[in-house]
Amino acid sequence: MELELKEILLILKRKLWILISIVSIACLATAVINLYFTKPVYSTSTKLIVNKSSESSSIDKLDLGSLNANIQLINTYKEILKTRAILDKVVDEHPEFNLTAEGLNARITVTSKEQSQVMTINVTDTSHPRAVGIVNAVAEVFKREIPRIMKVDNVTILNEEKIQDHPTPVSPNIRLNMIIAFIASLLISTGLIFFLEYLDDSIKSEKDIELALGLPTLAMIRKIKKKDLKGRHKASYQRAAGEKTYASSNG
Repeated sequence: MELELKEILLILKRKLWILISIVSIACLATAVINLYFTKPVYSTSTKLIVNKSSESSSIDKLDLGSLNANIQLINTYKEILKTRAILDKVVDEHPEFNLTAEGLNARITVTSKEQSQVMTINVTDTSHPRAVGIVNAVAEVFKREIPRIMKVDNVTILNEEKIQDHPTPVSPNIRLNMIIAFIASLLISTGLIFFLEYLDDSIKSEKDIELALGLPTLAMIRKIKKKDLKGRHKASYQRAAGEKTYASSNG
């Protein structure tokens, strides 16, 4: 097992330039795309509460039955909020959004926690001011239209979203994208290195000779570089010249 690990590390070391190149290019491309070619997306939200009808007496106690009834209405209200009965009015009243009902619907999500009377409207958009305007407009129109649709006035806006001076986009998440690009490119480059190694049938070591010929290696001849030959030739020439000089002096 130790020998196999050494072989793996040796293969990676021989083609380390492939791994470094692919990882560097992938991370650089991800950073450039996220910073210069991807529009930031902002998220805003507002909360509504479904409670007893405002027409009910203020001295009435909110019993468990009324509470459960209001909770059950949440699912119905979530569906109503994204219908054209609400969105068309938002479009008509706010032409500055420059959106259709379908465009609004694509930007809106409505959520609620289990056994809670609170409903949250979330809006995502590439413009933070427009996202704030949409979420507040939808909440206001919904609160106004519910008494006409459901014949009961039991929706209250808990908070309105405000425009921030320095909003933080929810997308793209550059750090997460960089991590994903690094891991993915690392895996791809490693796989490519081993694939190229698999296709390469040249002999590189004595073990390759044993596998190819089925014979043990008796000796190895190291590769001689040209500069080594020049050095040896110069040394031989100097040695021969020295011997000739010595012979002349003796003669």
